[in-house]
Amino acid sequence: MGKLYLIQLDGRIYSCRFCHSHLANFDELVSTAFHCRNGKAYLFNTVVNVSVGPQENRMMTTGLHTVADIYCNCCWRIVGWKYEAAFDKSQKYKEGKFILERAKMLDGDGSDFFLDAPAAGSDADDV
Repeated sequence: MGKLYLIQLDGRIYSCRFCHSHLANFDELVSTAFHCRNGKAYLFNTVVNVSVGPQENRMMTTGLHTVADIYCNCCWRIVGWKYEAAFDKSQKYKEGKFILERAKMLDGDGSDFFLDAPAAGSDADDV
């Protein structure tokens, strides 16, 4: 196995709660109005230092989606999922975007305190 290279982000970042690897920049945040089994979840345009698992169809509160779990590249814990496809036309905006579960990440200063950004609509998805 080769040496692990992780991307380091600048500015306000969200990191893995378990190993503190950087996961996403605040500027990539789309919405804080998502939910999962563990509570709140955030939708991001892009994330870093994650690997995408196999795709599967999951029925969520907003309908059927093809998703893939995303794993932290450092500690290999599931930190959220990626939307691969949405079957409902109104949900197509999620395709290619990522969910990070709030319970599995820390804010940029290492705290559990999150200043919620303006939500871009209200969604609730649950895996």
